[in-house]
Amino acid sequence: MMLLQVIIMTWVIGVILISQMAASAAVAAAPMAKPNCPDRCGDVEIPYPFGTSKGCYLDQNYFINCTNDSSGKTRRPMYENVFLLNISLEGHFEFSGYPASECYNKSGTLMDEMFYFVTTFGSISYTQNVFVAVGCDTIAYLNATQNDGTFSMGCMSVCQDTNDVANGSCSGIGCCQVEIPKGLRNFSFQARSFSRHKGVWKFNPCSYAFVVKKDTFRFSTKYLHGLDMDDSTFPIMVMDWGIRDETCEFARAKSDILCGENSTCYDPDNGYGYRCRCNPGYGGNPYLPDGCQDINECQSGNNCMHPELCKNTMGNYTCSCTKWYRGDGRKDGTGCDVNLPLLIKMVVGIGTALLMLLVGCFGVYWGLKRRNLIKLKGKFFQQNGGLMLQQRLSNHQGSMEPVRIFNAKELEKATNNYDKSRILGQGGNGTVYRGVLIENIVVAIKRSKIADQNQIEQFINEVIVLTQTNHRNVVKLLGCCLETEVPLLVYEFITNGTLSDHLHDKNKSSLLSWEKRLKIATEAAGALAYLHFETSIPIIHRDVKTANILLDDNHTAKVADFGASRLIPLDHTRLTTLVQGTFGYLDPEYLCSGQLTEKSDVYSFGVVLAELLTGEKAISLDRAESEKNLSTYFISALKDGRLLEIIEGNIIKEGNVEEVKEVSCIAKRCLSIKGEDRPTMKVVAMELEGLRIMEKHSHGKSDLYREQTECSLNAITSYLSLDDGIANPSTSTTIDSMGDQVPKSTIVCR
Repeated sequence: MMLLQVIIMTWVIGVILISQMAASAAVAAAPMAKPNCPDRCGDVEIPYPFGTSKGCYLDQNYFINCTNDSSGKTRRPMYENVFLLNISLEGHFEFSGYPASECYNKSGTLMDEMFYFVTTFGSISYTQNVFVAVGCDTIAYLNATQNDGTFSMGCMSVCQDTNDVANGSCSGIGCCQVEIPKGLRNFSFQARSFSRHKGVWKFNPCSYAFVVKKDTFRFSTKYLHGLDMDDSTFPIMVMDWGIRDETCEFARAKSDILCGENSTCYDPDNGYGYRCRCNPGYGGNPYLPDGCQDINECQSGNNCMHPELCKNTMGNYTCSCTKWYRGDGRKDGTGCDVNLPLLIKMVVGIGTALLMLLVGCFGVYWGLKRRNLIKLKGKFFQQNGGLMLQQRLSNHQGSMEPVRIFNAKELEKATNNYDKSRILGQGGNGTVYRGVLIENIVVAIKRSKIADQNQIEQFINEVIVLTQTNHRNVVKLLGCCLETEVPLLVYEFITNGTLSDHLHDKNKSSLLSWEKRLKIATEAAGALAYLHFETSIPIIHRDVKTANILLDDNHTAKVADFGASRLIPLDHTRLTTLVQGTFGYLDPEYLCSGQLTEKSDVYSFGVVLAELLTGEKAISLDRAESEKNLSTYFISALKDGRLLEIIEGNIIKEGNVEEVKEVSCIAKRCLSIKGEDRPTMKVVAMELEGLRIMEKHSHGKSDLYREQTECSLNAITSYLSLDDGIANPSTSTTIDSMGDQVPKSTIVCR
C-alpha cells in the first residue's frame, strides 16, 4: 500500500511539471511584433509598438535601429543615440548611459570634460533610478523639464582623505546620491569642482555624475582614482514610456486607442501617455489587436489539487472533485473540500517513512565523513613529522619553551576558513594570513604551498631551533599545525607591514628619516648576526630582503620568513643546496656554485642597505639596461663618484652625508663578488651600531668625537676580523690612489 501511494505521488508531480513546461512554451509563443516583422534584435526582444523596420512600429518615436556594435559582429538595438538593453511591456526600457565628468591635472588645469543630455518622448523613471555623484571635490547637477517648465537639482560630495571614505557607502563622503522627482523629461547632467581637485588630485583627479538604476551601483573607493566602466552595462538607466502624449479618455474619444482585444487601458503615474495591459487570465502583447491570448491555467499554476481534474475556460478555469474530495466544484476552484481522514493517513504514512529514511542516511553519512576526516588528519600528522616533533620535544623537556601544536580546526576558525580578506602577503614559499586565536591573540599564520616529504626532518629541526630563538629583532615562532596536507606555522603578528612597503611607497618613504633607516639596518644586521653566531646551531636565512623585514609601530625591525632557511651543522662551514632566494638579492657566488655560506646572507643584506640608501628597488626596469640590478647600479655610482646623486633626496636634506658615506662603504664591502672579501654579519652589525652612536651625538659633539668613534670602530672591526677569519691586518692590505697601504679592515671607500 505504501509503495502504491509513493508511485501515485510521483506520477502526479511529473504531470504537474510537464504541464507547467507546456504552459511556459504556450505563453512564450504569443506574438510580440506585428505579423511578418522581426521581434528581436540580437538578444533583446522588440515588442510592438516598437519596431526595427518600416511598417513595424507605431510612429517614428518608436523606431529602433538594429545595428552592429563596435565589433561589427553583434546586433544591438539603438534608440536615438543609446543602446537598449531591455524593453518591457509594463512601460519601461533600459539602456546604457554614460557619466558626465570633469577632470584636472596636478596644477588644476581642466584636461577633459563631458556633459550628458537625453531627449526622448518618455520620462526618466523616478521609481527605478537615482542620481549619483562621485568625487571628493564635486558638485553635480541634474537639469530637466517638468510640466513644461525647467527643473534643476543636485548633490555635493567633499572629502580630504581616502581614509574618510567607506566602500559601499554613498552618503556624501566621496559619493552622494538623491532620489529623482517624477515627470522629468529632456534631462541633462553635469559634474563640477569647487577647487579644481588641487587638494585631492593624488587620489581623485575627476568629478563624475550619472543617473543609474537602483541597486545596480555599489560605490568603491577605487572609483575616486577613475571610473572603470563597461559601456554596455554601466551605468544602466531606466526610462518610462507610453502611447502618445495623451490619456486613455482622450484616446477612446478619438476611437484610435491602441489597446487590443482582452486588454485594458490605464494612465501611468509617471507622466507620458497611456499604457495597455492584458486582462486577468490572458497574456501576450496588449498593443496588438489579438495580442492578449488566453492562458491555460490548467497547464500553469492553479488552485485545483489535481491538474487532470482542471478544465480551462476563456480567461479562467474550473475544478472537479475526486473521491479524495467532496464539494460542488465551483468555478474558482475552492468548492472541493478535502476528505481529511483519508488524506491524513496517506500523508502521515509517507512522511514517517521518508523521515526515518532521511535520518538513517544522514547518520551513516556523518559517521563515515567524521571517521575519514580523523584518519586523514592522522595521516597528515605522521607525514609532516608529528611523531618526530613530539619525540624531540620530550628530549628537550625543561630546556626550552614548549612548542604549541595547534589543531586544524583552531586555525581555520582563527582565519575565518582562510578568507581572502585575511591575507597579509603571498610569496614563493606560501601565503601568510592574519588570524585571531580563541584567547584573542592576533597572530600571523603561514600556509606553505607544497610539502616536501624529503625535508620533514629538516623542517622539524627548524621548528625546534626557531622556537629556541630569542631575539627582539627576530619574529617569534609560536607553534605549528601538522594535521593538514601542508604544515602551518604560527608567528607573532607584526603590525606595521614590511620595510619594502615603507621604502617604495612615496607617502611612507618620506616619513623614514635617516635615523630610522640606520636604526632598522642596525637591528636587522644584529638579528642576522645572532642567527649566524649565537644560536645553538647556526642558521642561514637564505632569503634576506626588504620584504622579509617587518616593522612594528615604533619602526623596530623584525627579520621574518624562514621558509628558505637552512641549519649549518657545527662541523661544516658551507652547504651544497639547490639555489633558492629572490632575484636581485641572490649572492652571485652562491648562484654559480650552489655553495651556501653565511656570506650569502651578507650579500643579500648589502642589497638591503643599498635600498635603504637609495629608495630604489632591487630590480627595476626603469633603470638603464646595465643598471637594472641595484647592486651593479650602486657599486657603479660609488666607483664613479656619483654616490650623492643616487641617494634618496630626503636623506641628503637631513645633512647626514658622512654617515651615508660610511654606510655606503659597508654596503660596498657586503656586495663584494667573492664571499671571502665580505665582512661577517657580526662585523657589519658592530660597525652600524658604532655609526648609530656617532649619529646620536653628531649634533652636539663634533669632529673630535667623530675621530674617537672612528678610531674605536676601526679597532673593533680589526679585532672582529681576526676573530671571524675575515683578514689579517698585518698581511692583507689595500692600495689607495695615493699608493699608501691601509689595513683592509679600515673603512676606506674610494
